[in-house]
Amino acid sequence: MSNTTEAAPQVTPPALPPAIPQAPPVPTFESGMAGEQLLGVIFQVCDSMGVSDVQVRSERPVYIETNHGMECLEQLGVLSSNDVYEIYRELLRNRESASHGFGEDESSEDRSERKIEEAIERFQETHVDDFSCNGIFVAATGKTSGRLRIQMHLSASGLGMTCRILNDSIPDLDVLGIDPDTSEMLRLGVQRRAGLCLVTGPTGSGKSTTLAAIIDWLRRNHPKHIVTVEDPVEYQYPSDMDDPDVPGHKCTAPSIVTQQEVGRDLASYRQGLKDVLRKAPHVILLGEIRDREAMETCMEAAQTGHLVLSTLHTTGAIKTMGRILEMYPRENHPAVLSRLSEILIFIHSQGLLSGIKGRVLTYEFLQNNEDAVSSAIGGYDKGARALEDVIKRAGNIAWDDKLQSLYEEDKISRETFENARMHREDTEYV
Repeated sequence: MSNTTEAAPQVTPPALPPAIPQAPPVPTFESGMAGEQLLGVIFQVCDSMGVSDVQVRSERPVYIETNHGMECLEQLGVLSSNDVYEIYRELLRNRESASHGFGEDESSEDRSERKIEEAIERFQETHVDDFSCNGIFVAATGKTSGRLRIQMHLSASGLGMTCRILNDSIPDLDVLGIDPDTSEMLRLGVQRRAGLCLVTGPTGSGKSTTLAAIIDWLRRNHPKHIVTVEDPVEYQYPSDMDDPDVPGHKCTAPSIVTQQEVGRDLASYRQGLKDVLRKAPHVILLGEIRDREAMETCMEAAQTGHLVLSTLHTTGAIKTMGRILEMYPRENHPAVLSRLSEILIFIHSQGLLSGIKGRVLTYEFLQNNEDAVSSAIGGYDKGARALEDVIKRAGNIAWDDKLQSLYEEDKISRETFENARMHREDTEYV
């Protein structure tokens, strides 16, 4: 009989069910929070939801803009008038902390406080303040938001803020929703030695992003002196770039970019227009053509051997031509159109639509690359029909044709297609 004892079989305990991930706590506004903390709550939510447009009003909940329209962040709580005022001061402080402070003898902290008080005094007179600043650090995520484009204003409830959170990195043209053929035409256009390039569209249509993508491509690929006059600066162009030959390394970009912001580097937009040609630029970016003086500066620069890029708040090439003519007396229209027929390189007009899976870029593209286009521009005052015809030719993209493509690709709904059409009476579209 054996004295050995058999070991009891080992039983593996049943595996525990996987832990249910805990959702991060929803941040809320709390009494006594400083301006930076209040902004941190807002931007934490924006980051988690992937949104960039924020509306803040005193004594009201915060709203954000999503693909489906405005959404109320009621769960955050309501900001008092003093809360919004502290937010304003923090944004001004953040703007001044990044200022070069040239010509100022006082300490950076004293200068910052003085500039904040001066800005608030101006706001009390004008009731509006448009500016941009670097991103705000969000303690809960350990990240810093993108640069901010801000408008502070007054409304029925008191002080308010409209904020757009920008990407710190400038996107490539090919990821904006612009077709590869059109992107190539844009790149070819800005390689011209001289001429006028217009990117147009309503507020919030992505004009600044498209222009930044064009300028960034140009500075990385060609040795130019690029001068910008912006109010305010939105995207910043560094002096270096990714080394195309050594992955993971940086090298100096072939172009130098002189970026000037109204109020920080320039006393006024008018001064910027006046002085821009004296900096010996190859390429000039004017943030916006606001009036006849700005239009004259653009045309004069283009006619004297400079490449000029700028924007107008118009939709489509036809309306862009009409808006330019509105700046001049009727007797000057033939001369203006003659100049445009010679110097205009392209009009790229775009808009952002609510798509089925997110926001979708649509656009119209007209390039002045043949005699028929030049002739249609020169004769625009006699009727727009000729220009409408050349927009439909090869190489150009008509607004409604692009909409049709987006609809056929199931990127936009039928309702969006119909609402965004430029020629609703046209029966050739489905």
